[in-house]
Amino acid sequence: MHKYSDYIIVGGGASGCALAHKLLESKSSVTLIEAGYSHHNFLLNTPAGFFKLINNSKYATYYKTNPQKHLGERVNIVPQGNVLGGGTSINAQVYMRGRAEDYNEWHDILRVNNDSANWDWDTILPYFKEMENNSRLENKYHSKKGKLKVSDSSHVDQLTYDFIDSVASLGVIKTNDFNGEHQKGVGLYQFMNRKGKRSSAASAFIEPQKNNSLLKLLLQTKVKEIIIENEKAIGVVVENSSGMEEKIFADKEVILAAGSFITPKILMLSGIGSEQELQNFSIKCKNDLPGVGKNLMDHPECPLIAKANGKYGYYKQGEGLRMIRNGIEFLLFGTGRVNSTGVEAGAFVNPINSKDLSYIQAFFVPSIYMNSDTIGVIDDGYGMSITTVMTKPKSRGFVKLKSSDFRDNPEIELNLLKHQDDLKMMMAGQRFFLQALQQGPLSKKVKEIIVPNTKNLSDENLENHCRRFVRTNYHPSGTAKMGADNDKMSVLDSKLRVRGIDNLRVCDLSAMPNINSGNTSAPAMMLGLRCGDFLTQRTN
Repeated sequence: MHKYSDYIIVGGGASGCALAHKLLESKSSVTLIEAGYSHHNFLLNTPAGFFKLINNSKYATYYKTNPQKHLGERVNIVPQGNVLGGGTSINAQVYMRGRAEDYNEWHDILRVNNDSANWDWDTILPYFKEMENNSRLENKYHSKKGKLKVSDSSHVDQLTYDFIDSVASLGVIKTNDFNGEHQKGVGLYQFMNRKGKRSSAASAFIEPQKNNSLLKLLLQTKVKEIIIENEKAIGVVVENSSGMEEKIFADKEVILAAGSFITPKILMLSGIGSEQELQNFSIKCKNDLPGVGKNLMDHPECPLIAKANGKYGYYKQGEGLRMIRNGIEFLLFGTGRVNSTGVEAGAFVNPINSKDLSYIQAFFVPSIYMNSDTIGVIDDGYGMSITTVMTKPKSRGFVKLKSSDFRDNPEIELNLLKHQDDLKMMMAGQRFFLQALQQGPLSKKVKEIIVPNTKNLSDENLENHCRRFVRTNYHPSGTAKMGADNDKMSVLDSKLRVRGIDNLRVCDLSAMPNINSGNTSAPAMMLGLRCGDFLTQRTN
């Protein structure tokens, strides 16, 4: 017996959850298919808990890139959510939208299309306000009425305040809202949590609908391909949680929201992509769209790490007796360090031209940030880290099939810092934020800067440092981009419809023509809500 619903959403991440909620509110029936697990887990729900799961967890899929020649054959590892809510269930919960110029840029690209839809900031801002339930802000830019709980951190370490003051001493203005009129400045971030509990896309948009008879939620279910008949998407073939193959059909549309690695993979496995590339795997091409899998973007980040000259920050706070003490305080009173995601403040600056838009985002962590690139290279201990992130990269990579087997991860060429302009901006950002460790109140608590080696910080050595340590900021985007009608590499039109195939859309970060400045969870949810309006307006 075949299964039917009005809509099939492939991918239960940020955009898929937001879209499902929008469609359910319109009284449509929805099958939401997620390859990963339930989001119900104590460590996932608490702000600081994700640190226990970030490096080796079933709740993430750890994609590996091809060896990157320009990075000395390094392989970048890119974790992506393998859980309902996607990245919003496992990330550091920073709430960031991007700036108005990001979306006005999209609009300029797409406005020439036939049957075009607006993507300018004035059109997009209401979607951000629609999702947001802000604990502090309610004004032209913010709302307290949405489903997604956005709050200030209820615990902030003194090192974080020292960071803010040190960056301000460099001439950067202090801000209490990176999502307001201007993005530039230094200050505390806001987070997608409230009173010690994460507010993921799953908890905000799916949890309230869990008893809705119109929702069919399928976890640990992988999509093999889209069923296409007469150039129209009518359903999907899946491998369910029992390992059995079944077909699910949509009376109206199929929407892909599986992320920038898996959405193009599913399109290609379904015969949508470069005909020449599909022939390599004996896949019949149903629509020759050479842009599928191309235009891969991500925010590259590089670290600055310093040892502290005292017992400052969060070192060992998640271990032994300190972990027990912090846990008891959190469980009994809802206070203390467990309320911190560990990334409490940051900045947006332009280290080359302070009068221009910002192109470097910084994250401050009151500890030595240990990851696969630093473990075994530096000693852990009391310290602090600043990561500099290039927000508008020019480097582009791609996603391709490795085989015709849906179980195989795709081939990924990330190309972080491959464009010389990206490397130049990253190096400038590193030099700028090194000053924050060398002057102001933060400098009084720095014993030694250990990454990079500041004893010989020539351009050549700093470039080598950036190439040695650059890694993903976990924001892959753009692999099924919206584009102008005359752009042969565009996969989607301005209403997120896959070109040449009826009743098929994409609403995740794959759809981005250009990546936004800043974290991408909120933009992903915006794309889901916007897609929901396209679908319900069509129905109406």
